[in-house]
Amino acid sequence: MALKPRIVVVGLGSIGRRHARLLALRGDLTVEWCEADPAAVAAAAAELGRPGQVHASYDAMLATSPELIVIATPHAHHEAQTIAALRAGVHVFCEKPMADSLAGGARMLHAAKAAGRVLTVGFQLHFNPGLRRLRELALGGSLGEIVHFHCRVGSHITLVNSRSRYQGTMAGALLMDYTHQPDLLYWFLRVAPVGVFAAGGQGGGLELTSNPNFIAISCDYERPLIATIHLNYLQMPERHEYEVVGDQGWAIFDLNTGRLRVGRRAPAAESLEEFPIERDPVYAGEHAAFLDAVAGRRAPESPAADAIVSMQIVDAALASWRSRTRVQLPLLPE
Repeated sequence: MALKPRIVVVGLGSIGRRHARLLALRGDLTVEWCEADPAAVAAAAAELGRPGQVHASYDAMLATSPELIVIATPHAHHEAQTIAALRAGVHVFCEKPMADSLAGGARMLHAAKAAGRVLTVGFQLHFNPGLRRLRELALGGSLGEIVHFHCRVGSHITLVNSRSRYQGTMAGALLMDYTHQPDLLYWFLRVAPVGVFAAGGQGGGLELTSNPNFIAISCDYERPLIATIHLNYLQMPERHEYEVVGDQGWAIFDLNTGRLRVGRRAPAAESLEEFPIERDPVYAGEHAAFLDAVAGRRAPESPAADAIVSMQIVDAALASWRSRTRVQLPLLPE
């Protein structure tokens, strides 16, 4: 009997535990953990049951030659851990953000090309059925020429649930936590912006905060098109919405309710579609896509070459927020 491929989940925070649980449910993988904190291992074991192998050292784990790795550690570790794994010949699924800097993301991209291994970034919203339907409407032409794409996320609960509270000390953490939205601009529109303007600040008297804790980002393009992103750490309950406007129709998707409203110009009408809002199938979908890409059955869903665009937009937005000027989308570092 052939041995099951080994996949190691690195980092056992809430996202790492979700990956570990869902990968184990597949039944076709040998799932192992890598976590240096004994308390995190104990908490995961109490929730999930202990796997056959737990590694305390990342370097020692790589030396055992696993086939696959899921990186679910804090942002600052993504670059070094991903590059080390790629150089060791391992296929890598790295949680978002791709890295904590554009330069780091570029080094990851170069390492993946040099290694000839799959590197995909965990933008699981690509597998949300409502967003997939919204993208189908945007790219399929039924809304006509798209002139505006808008994302809105307000989520104070992110700060409440944060174990490390790093958002309180890291400038721009709001954009790092929500690189999903810059990524979705490129996923929906298939073209990168040429310029970015961002304005935001730190407001309100909440105990848990960040700088900025609200920001509005405007992206302009070479053709008649604008994309906007509003993010904040203030709203509770969470608000999470997407809107596409074309010259023949529009569509708005509320991710928290699963409701998609679609408006048509001719004949003038509005319809409603509803989608499930369970989270597990979304993560299971990205696992399947990663494993299919490794097996050569499909292209990676969020390859490094696509994911790096989100880092370019974040880099430009942070520079614009600091300078209060429009910033050209930065070129990738050599």
